[in-house]
Amino acid sequence: MDVADRSAPVSRLERSGHTAFIESDTLYVWGGYQVVAGEDVMLPSDEIWLCDLDSGTWERREITGDKPPDLSGFCGSHLNGTLYIFAGCDPVGHTNQMFSVDLRQQTYSWKKVTDAKGAAPSPRNKHSCWVHRDRLIYFGGYGCKTIGEVRNASTSSFVMEEMSWTTIGNTLFRCWGWNNEVYVFDIETATWSMPETRGPAPAPRGCHASALLMNKGYISGGTMALLANEVLTSCVLLSTSDIPASCAPLGRSMFTMTPTSDHTLFIYGGLVTGHLVLEEGHLVSVSHGPDVVSREHASLPRALVASKHPPFIYRLHV
Repeated sequence: MDVADRSAPVSRLERSGHTAFIESDTLYVWGGYQVVAGEDVMLPSDEIWLCDLDSGTWERREITGDKPPDLSGFCGSHLNGTLYIFAGCDPVGHTNQMFSVDLRQQTYSWKKVTDAKGAAPSPRNKHSCWVHRDRLIYFGGYGCKTIGEVRNASTSSFVMEEMSWTTIGNTLFRCWGWNNEVYVFDIETATWSMPETRGPAPAPRGCHASALLMNKGYISGGTMALLANEVLTSCVLLSTSDIPASCAPLGRSMFTMTPTSDHTLFIYGGLVTGHLVLEEGHLVSVSHGPDVVSREHASLPRALVASKHPPFIYRLHV
């Protein structure tokens, strides 16, 4: 992908694959790409856009410092006034670098995290993150591992898709595939850890959505082999047998899942098998026993994308 030309006629506010969050009455938007003349064009990493939600006005702010490379498939998280960007694909390939910018300062400046302790996740993209108690908790994604890492990994935590050669830094990677690994980064101690998980783990995946309700992290959907036909949320299986097939959300990837209360998630949009775009929303209640799903809106005829498989939902106590 090329970097967007500042004189390009496309509005700089138009983008996909970005990260966005709200702090007080301000919406922050960083990164992503545009499609210009049929080509994906990366947006600059040295800027962030702020929208005053009361007035609806936008402001572009410059970010100096050790800026991230052009990234796609990264994961952005906001914690204690700081934006963290982890992993993704840069012009060279997959990466596992982390960058941060303190948005409480008068001037914004990128910092590359270089002094972290513990073993960092392998290079990846299409992963997700929960923010909980000064920790960033990452799940899943697609990326590369060394032969040694694959030999030491559980066969259920990494599904290899192909083998090819690539060198990132001084490390030779040969195995490419999907994972369901859980990694934790403690921002207070700058330490990576890989906690032990219990219960039936969701299958490896990427392009899924995640959300946090109270102390439970939820994962939904994603892609990897046949997972487009399932909806999932990470490590304790909840019964969905009582959800009517006509109401249950379809399995999907590249969508959003947003908490709307302490016990409700709103699922919107996404892609299904055949790259059909969904324009529908679902409210998912996770408070009592079997989840209750209501279909709020659907402009795409359901008959076009009906699935025979009921969704599954997982959660992770964090």
